[in-house]
Amino acid sequence: MPSLHELVRAHTDLVEDDVAWLQLLMADWQILADLSFADLVLWLPDREGKGYWAGGQMRPTTGPTALVDDVLGTFIPAGRRRMLDEAFTTGRLVREGDPEWRDDVPVRVEVIPVRRAGRVIATIARNTNLLGVRTPSRLELSYLQTAADLTQMIAAGYFPLSEQRGDHADSPRVGDGFVRLDPAGRVVYASPNGLSAYRRLGLQGDLAGLVLTDLTRELVPARRRPDEETLSAVLGGRDGRATEVGTDEVTLIVRSIPLRPQGERNGALLLVRDVTELRSRDRELVTKDVTIREIHHRVKNNLQTVAALLRLQARRTGAEDAKAALEEAVRRVGSIAIVHETLSHAVEETVDFDEIADRLGSMVVDVSGVGVRVRVVREGSFGKLPSEAATPLAMVLTELLQNAVEHGYAGQEVPTAGHSGRVVVTARRIVGRLHVVVEDDGRGLPDDFDIDSSTQLGLSIVRTLVESELGGVLEIGPGSRGTRVQADLPVE
Repeated sequence: MPSLHELVRAHTDLVEDDVAWLQLLMADWQILADLSFADLVLWLPDREGKGYWAGGQMRPTTGPTALVDDVLGTFIPAGRRRMLDEAFTTGRLVREGDPEWRDDVPVRVEVIPVRRAGRVIATIARNTNLLGVRTPSRLELSYLQTAADLTQMIAAGYFPLSEQRGDHADSPRVGDGFVRLDPAGRVVYASPNGLSAYRRLGLQGDLAGLVLTDLTRELVPARRRPDEETLSAVLGGRDGRATEVGTDEVTLIVRSIPLRPQGERNGALLLVRDVTELRSRDRELVTKDVTIREIHHRVKNNLQTVAALLRLQARRTGAEDAKAALEEAVRRVGSIAIVHETLSHAVEETVDFDEIADRLGSMVVDVSGVGVRVRVVREGSFGKLPSEAATPLAMVLTELLQNAVEHGYAGQEVPTAGHSGRVVVTARRIVGRLHVVVEDDGRGLPDDFDIDSSTQLGLSIVRTLVESELGGVLEIGPGSRGTRVQADLPVE
């Protein structure tokens, strides 16, 4: 199905500010659909005046739908639906006296002009399935009265409110808890769910007739409620935003929508949601994240201890081969420690591998014993990688950089001032693949080099990690001047 932006660009003359207004409206129009017990369809005017395009659709959760099929993206020519033409032309709410019959279902249709900055930029068709209409209860009457106020606000350009969007995951909905306030902040009506939410805070009796801000101060300790300005503005119905209140056992989100159908505020709609369980899970996730980061921190410390012990052993070893092997082990352990150190500071189990690659390049150059000044340069970006891929890739990069420095430049004379060896690490992400190239300008590969018959431990580690651990492909060959190694890896 086409998006609102696609339809606007393809068929209308609406500007960016108009689209932003419509997006704010659609972020909150589930509230209007639920209060109206009706389906909503947003109709956009065609740039050539030929008709209207359906730019959005919303079904109610409080009643039966009047639209069995999706209409998003459909077109209605001008003149076919008189109510759309009239609402767009006059800028007034248009109601049909007799219901329309759709699939043996009587449907009442109303069209609401959407006004912004004095202009009608779209219309909303409200479609009510009359088979679901019964003698209204007090709850339904309160819903419908509030829907009527919001409808007049849309037609006058007072709604949506720009202070806060209502499409966040934890934002309250009509069914969570409905409270209607008068201009003084006194409760006129509270739905059963709204009343239950406050009874969980400790309310005894009914909400009707009580000043909600005063009641909340009594029920909620000062340390668990917002500042006085926010409390009075939101729970008094004067400001269109949300806040959290609660006790040690219960947490509520309260969202306020001031109602001013004629321009002056005549009260407010408050939506209340009990998010106690949600906040409990949030705290558990935070605790889990902290624990995971602490584990990574301790692993990093233990690896650094192992590296220090290996380094100490290398210093006491007289055999040069053994000393070189221990120093290589120190570098390998150090590369893994860098990954865990980065993960110990990360909120998620992913790491920005660019930082790791840069640190590994500096580490390899600092500990190399070649007589040439070598620079490691990164081009492109690795991006974020999961920890299970970052650790083996860090070891692969360490080995490749170490080989490039030691085998590419070892034994060469110290270069003149201003000249140095250069190792370039190139990283590119393309369609689910990560392409990594390490290329140096050193002496190049021996004439008899064969990757399949090579007995080097470092190269064996690289092949095993790339092909088995990371599921990638490794290629080694001559570069433009020295040696070029390429690894092609799948990434999420």
